[in-house]
Amino acid sequence: MSESPEKLLCQLVSPESIRDIDHWIKKYPADQKQSAVMSALRIVQEESGYLTPQLMDAVADYLDMPAIAVYEVATFYTMYEKKPIGRNLVNVCTNVSCKLRGSSEVVDHLCSSLGIGLGETTADGRFTLRSVECLGACVNAPMMQVNKNYHENLTMDSIDQVLEQYK
Repeated sequence: MSESPEKLLCQLVSPESIRDIDHWIKKYPADQKQSAVMSALRIVQEESGYLTPQLMDAVADYLDMPAIAVYEVATFYTMYEKKPIGRNLVNVCTNVSCKLRGSSEVVDHLCSSLGIGLGETTADGRFTLRSVECLGACVNAPMMQVNKNYHENLTMDSIDQVLEQYK
């Protein structure tokens, strides 16, 4: 760990983000500030758009924890982006409940409508499409999440209407 870890992160993100991270650090005992890693990664990602190795290393230094521990968190959870994404992130649930209610057709329709495959971003940078395991809305399957908004009980028509909202 660097001798002055704060300096690197402070150079990479805004003072407001540092204050927000510090707010989360204060919620834990002083010797357990690494417990704020998920919040710190979220804050850094919200400002930067995605997590670069440099940003993850800086978070590790700031929280006095090994970089590998930050990478483990960032790669385990799908909410952390490790590469640039479109302005609108479309997550389609493809777990069993959604699969039984037609999520494969939802994915096919989105791929066709957007002209991209899973894990890809449209040429205009508007949409990134991906499949996720579960978004916790099984009762209203099939469903997708666009940015932070849930869209449930999807049909091909409702998918087209949702996409129009984000263009």
